[in-house]
Amino acid sequence: MNQDRPRRSALYLPGSNPRAIEKARTLPCDVVILDLEDSVAPEAKAEARRLATGAIRAGGFGAREVVIRVNGLDTPWAAEDLQAAAEVGPDAILLPKVSSPQDVANFAREVGGRARLWGMIETCQAVFRLDVLGQASREHGLDVWVIGANDLVKEMRCEPGADRAPLSPALSLAVMAARAHGLSILDGVFNDIPDLAGLERECEQGARLGFDGKSLIHPSHLEVANRIFAPAPDEVAWARAVVAAYDRPENAGRGVIKVEGRMLERLHLAQAQRLIAVAQAIAGESA
Repeated sequence: MNQDRPRRSALYLPGSNPRAIEKARTLPCDVVILDLEDSVAPEAKAEARRLATGAIRAGGFGAREVVIRVNGLDTPWAAEDLQAAAEVGPDAILLPKVSSPQDVANFAREVGGRARLWGMIETCQAVFRLDVLGQASREHGLDVWVIGANDLVKEMRCEPGADRAPLSPALSLAVMAARAHGLSILDGVFNDIPDLAGLERECEQGARLGFDGKSLIHPSHLEVANRIFAPAPDEVAWARAVVAAYDRPENAGRGVIKVEGRMLERLHLAQAQRLIAVAQAIAGESA
């Protein structure tokens, strides 16, 4: 998995909406998620599957990652979803309600190594099993987690509020577990489409928590997410200063050095190198 790949914005689109899918080919999102699950009515599942897989065969999404979210294994649509998705080779298949290592293993067995896997963290059981889920994710080729905040709120019967205080422990622990196991992780969606100020606050909170980006439900949210989850120019400048300092001959082999009055270790070098790689990738996509 390339953890330097930008995933600032991951836009859900109903697989049953061909106009939305066509528009996605022109939108400034890092990830397109063609949804066969929550946004598709039962009677439209088969058509959504046909349209989503046809869109991937047709291509035209450029540098965007294209992901198919399938229905859960406890539904009548899962087997056909997984088979069809694996056959067309999306960048990944997003698995809903991954709550146990066995869930990961069962999905992985169905896909049979034909596609990368992403997983939704959206149940109370998942939160209490984050460490073993991280281990299972690495074992079975699942390399990105996506928070499903709406389902988690429903299970908890909580009122998240503007500050998402009831969710904060779960969000922080999910980020920690993802990092412990070398996974990327995306924050959940913001539901109030017209409230761009609220979206901005939530994106800023997610960035502070350590998320790589945010899953989104409307194109109008892309600018905010792309801006907030991109490295700031001053951060990139500092990262380049760190790398340049470690590149100096007198610092070769040194673990701890001082740059502009700040003590740095080699872990800061690794962070700086990743930040520069992400910034360069974003610049390349925008060119």
